[in-house]
Amino acid sequence: MFGKFKKQVDTIFVDSNSPAFHIESSVNVILSPSLYWVKKISLPIKSLREVKALLESLFEDTLPEGRYSYEAYKFNDEYFIFAYKDKYILDLLAQKGIPASKINGVYFAQNELLHLDEAKKIDENEVIVVKDDMLILLPKKFTSAQNMLNVKDIKLSKHRVTLKQFGHIINEKSLYTIMALFVVLLLLVSTQYMITLNKIDKLQAQKDNTFSKYSLKPTMMQNRSLLKGYKESYNRQIELRNIIAVVLNMPLKPTQKIKFISYENRKFTLSYSGLKKGDEHYIERYFSAKNLNYSAKYNKNIWYVEIKL
Repeated sequence: MFGKFKKQVDTIFVDSNSPAFHIESSVNVILSPSLYWVKKISLPIKSLREVKALLESLFEDTLPEGRYSYEAYKFNDEYFIFAYKDKYILDLLAQKGIPASKINGVYFAQNELLHLDEAKKIDENEVIVVKDDMLILLPKKFTSAQNMLNVKDIKLSKHRVTLKQFGHIINEKSLYTIMALFVVLLLLVSTQYMITLNKIDKLQAQKDNTFSKYSLKPTMMQNRSLLKGYKESYNRQIELRNIIAVVLNMPLKPTQKIKFISYENRKFTLSYSGLKKGDEHYIERYFSAKNLNYSAKYNKNIWYVEIKL
């Protein structure tokens, strides 16, 4: 009998540019698209719970830096997924004269105004419109909208938004339910913790096996240092081989020979005999073409060359 006299709760639309409200009784708040991020996605997942577990990664590299909450709702064979800042919305509502004590429920415009069949003005500068199942804000000059948005008599969906700081006002739950969820979560975490410990033990055993098999050093720092030394030695050997190949492949006249060749302290030293004055210019051009870093001198028909690695 008393249900017939249930108090009517007004509904208001709030945008970041909305003027201040004068609230006397509880209200339902529909949040403008300017107050959240939304995507429509298709996933090969039927469970909404599994989708919600992926929300943070689905918004990765999309959101500005900050702390976000996430929500998702099924839409035909797809999903609407949302990201929003609890504190920003709460602070904005307070600035607009909407105290937490007067809020009955908070909703996304994306869910509540999807039925709009034409653009509606939200103020003198912006309109709200549905395009490809997405609710967006546009400058009024881009449309011919004349009518203001009216949400007073709108029938709200079941998709309330839980704002963390006063979630008990928006979506009250019993203490026993919270405790039960906590126990279930604790069991899940404990199980996952044991599984993780087991995996760590297996990985450690594999690591010890590998270190023993290949006679590696006991720490990764030592092994990285060892690897660095091997790489430097390998690179020097490759560089030395390239220089030797250049030297040995250089065309010489029958009377011209390599008289001496040695390598010490990263210096490659060699001398040529049988050269007449001026013959060394040909060899210099050859070395220059091969980009060798060398110095040379000519003395008594012998050309002395030093190449630095």
